[in-house]
This record gives sequence, structure tokens and C-alpha cells, in this order.
Amino acid sequence: MPRHDPAAAPAVKRGAEKRRPSFFWVLAALILPLWNLSVKYRFHHGERMPQSGAFVLSPNHYSEVDPLVMGVASWKLGRAPRFLAKASLFKNPVLGWFLRTSGQIPVERAGSQSHAAIRAAERLVEEGRMVIVYPEGSLTRDPEMWPMRGKTGAVRIALERGIPVVPAAHWGTQAILPRYGKKLSLFPRKTVDVIIGEPLDLSAYVDKPLDTANLTAATNELMDAIAALLGELRGETPPAERWDPVKHGQKETGRLDG
Repeated sequence: MPRHDPAAAPAVKRGAEKRRPSFFWVLAALILPLWNLSVKYRFHHGERMPQSGAFVLSPNHYSEVDPLVMGVASWKLGRAPRFLAKASLFKNPVLGWFLRTSGQIPVERAGSQSHAAIRAAERLVEEGRMVIVYPEGSLTRDPEMWPMRGKTGAVRIALERGIPVVPAAHWGTQAILPRYGKKLSLFPRKTVDVIIGEPLDLSAYVDKPLDTANLTAATNELMDAIAALLGELRGETPPAERWDPVKHGQKETGRLDG
């Protein structure tokens, strides 16, 4: 059970970005009526969601439906969601059109990820947008669905462009689509708890080389913050160390950032 008040009001913010006409209005009109019948959100510290300016939102990742869950959550909290998405998704004529029209950013799986992330961050800074980056890169392999070891893309974007990275966590999505599941369960209505953290303090890494050691250290702090938020929602203490697929001999797939 979440430690927060179970009756936490699912307050909906209407930020300036959400008020501006955009293709997201069309998406919301198509998606939200059925989604709201199927999913009830309980927001914890939703007021922490920045209502203006560019930033990186970094949530945990344990279900294939997480992007929809967090995309709708971001919209309800006042910001239009944009993701770093696998470039292969853009090859689908219909899905690719939706992704491009709504400003999603393709990222190649090969060695060009960091360059694509930097270009995406430059666009965010210029346009004052937010982007959702899953630092785990793929569904967590942790047996208890705690966040696993992170990759450095989220903190790299934040440090390269001088924008905040905001940790977040959600719990309850597994009732809609279990990890590695194939079938959505939309009824009866499910409850998803979403908590927004304070921006991560990256001051210790400002003006330092963005080398592997510093990026890894900053990413470890980000993953600890995400795990702590998830622990609040679950009413449990997260493990002291993040699950490492390499140490456990598991192959990582679907990575979106370095």
C-alpha cells in the first residue's frame, strides 16, 4: 500500500503549454475518454512538475505501457510529453506519423545515441520543452521490479544543456499490462500512483568532464532517487544496490540511451 494518503486528489493542472493549441489536443481527445474510464491516477507531489522551461523527466520502467501511463500523467500535470523513442517505431506509417507530428524524437540503437540525445536537448532548450527519458533504457530486470542500473543519457542531456532532471516513479501499471505481458487489462478500472520528485542536485558535476566516471556517478544518484520515490509508493524500502543485468548475465535490449 502507498504510504501517501490513499485519497490523494488526482488534481489536474492546466499549464501554459497545455493551453496552447497543438496536436496533443487531438491525441487527448482520442485517447483520454477511454483511458480515464480504465485508469484512475493518484498524484503525489504533482506540484513539483515544472510548468515552464526545458527539463528531463526520468521515471522507472517496468511495463511496455509505461510511456502511455506517464504520457497521460504528464499531460494531466500540465506538460505535453515528448519521448526519446526507438527510431524503428517511426517506420510504421501510422504510428510514425503520430510520433513525428507530436514532436517525439527518434533515437538510433547504434552508437549515435549520444549525438541524437544532444541534438534533442538543444531543441528542448530552444523551445522550452520537456522530454521523458527512461534511464534504465529497457524494462527493469530486477525480480521485484525495483529500478535497475541506469544508463547515462538522462543526466548527460541535463548536464550538457544545463537543464534540470526530475526523477519520478509510478506503481500500479503492472495491473494494466504485466512486465513482458501482451494483453492489456483495462477493466475493471485500475489505479496508478504517480509521484514526482525534486530536481536532482547535479551541482557536484557542473564544470567537470562528462566522462564515464562522472556520468555514472550522477546516474547512480538519479537511480537512487527514483528507487526512493518508488519505495514511498510501495511502502517498502528499496534495495541498497540497483540490479545489474551485466553482473547477472542478462542481455539488455531495447536501449534508448547510453
